[in-house]
Amino acid sequence: MSKARLTDTDRMRELCRQIIESGELGRSRHYQAMLEYLLESSIAGRVPKEIELAIEVLGRGEDFDVTSDSSVRVCVHQLRKKLDSYYQKHGSESGEQIAIPKGQYAVVLHSKAPIPESSRSRKPESWRPGLNSALLATACLLLLLNLGYMALNSEETEARQLGSVIHHPIWNSVLGDNRPVLLVMGDYYIFGELNANGNIARMVREFNVNSPRDLEDLRFSDIEKAENYLDLDLSYMPEGSAFALARIVPILEASGKQVNITMMSDLTMADVRNNHIVYIGYISALEKLTQLSFAGSGLQIGRSYDELFNRKTAEYYTSDAGLPESGQSFRDYGLFASYPASQDTHVILVTGMRDAGMMHTAQALSSTESLDDLMVSMDADTEEALSSFEALFEVFGVDRMNFNGNLVYTNHLDTSKIWDSWQPSGIN
Repeated sequence: MSKARLTDTDRMRELCRQIIESGELGRSRHYQAMLEYLLESSIAGRVPKEIELAIEVLGRGEDFDVTSDSSVRVCVHQLRKKLDSYYQKHGSESGEQIAIPKGQYAVVLHSKAPIPESSRSRKPESWRPGLNSALLATACLLLLLNLGYMALNSEETEARQLGSVIHHPIWNSVLGDNRPVLLVMGDYYIFGELNANGNIARMVREFNVNSPRDLEDLRFSDIEKAENYLDLDLSYMPEGSAFALARIVPILEASGKQVNITMMSDLTMADVRNNHIVYIGYISALEKLTQLSFAGSGLQIGRSYDELFNRKTAEYYTSDAGLPESGQSFRDYGLFASYPASQDTHVILVTGMRDAGMMHTAQALSSTESLDDLMVSMDADTEEALSSFEALFEVFGVDRMNFNGNLVYTNHLDTSKIWDSWQPSGIN
């Protein structure tokens, strides 16, 4: 092997190392493994087959079917985008870059073309009022036309992105048929506590009191305080629900399906039987869907609704989003789950412990790239696998706003346990 060849090989490996250490590939092990495998194959002068990548990199079985399973293509497509993102953020000091050409399972080394001399900055010419004024007017007109074109192009781009999301396999469980979708908002029931003068002294939120009926039950269980509680016919939703709605509603509307909306406090058994359910709200506001949502899960609610417990690893995921003062950073968690509620209806959860977690989950479900990442991370390819799984995001933020998030947990749900736990009497 020639000296030049050895030099190129060493440089490619060094560039690969820099990209991996930057963290731009994310937490999924598949992207790093795929990049390294393609790199070494290219250095060896061979092009791996798709089934080889599926088995050697993604850990699939010998029965992998390239005609029906797109996980390799999705992984390489996302890896190519991550490489582009890396160079947009970090550039290349040497001018050399590694890339994965479209349509190829290979890594190549190329240099960025130098800036032509004619394009370099020149000294400004002296001001000539008549000519320069005309040029300025022309430039302004061209700028306005360009802004109009950019706005139109932006709308077309957003429409294309939205179209790719609504046709994504993860959304197929609720958008792939003619059954209507019911958007369920997680609300909190509020009741009043009276003072000695019979006036409302404060408004109260109790996790176990989610309706006027629950309030009546509380009254009978505590006769001494019965006269101190008053049904105010009030409820509230978290601020993050508005952000999540803005992300999810366009997806549901663009599908062309019939979409209705209701509050969790008003959800009935008939609603679940007749509609696909898309839930937006806190984990603590799941109420009637709590048992269904965690029956086949690898997670369970911990010591509070700000905590989830991993049944397999005994790990706790605890949010501190409700503790920091203004301007302080915090950690929160967002939960996405997709599972069948019956033979005909499906449930999708867009939820979190607090606002930041819920908002990040909504962002992930409205992004094709994030949806593809979920598929790759979970090794979910079949329709059955995509219709029953959960994912947990660790989210970092300030002042209830999410700034960064990582996928920290995925799991395929046990649908038999979900159906075994289905108690119609639990929903009025």
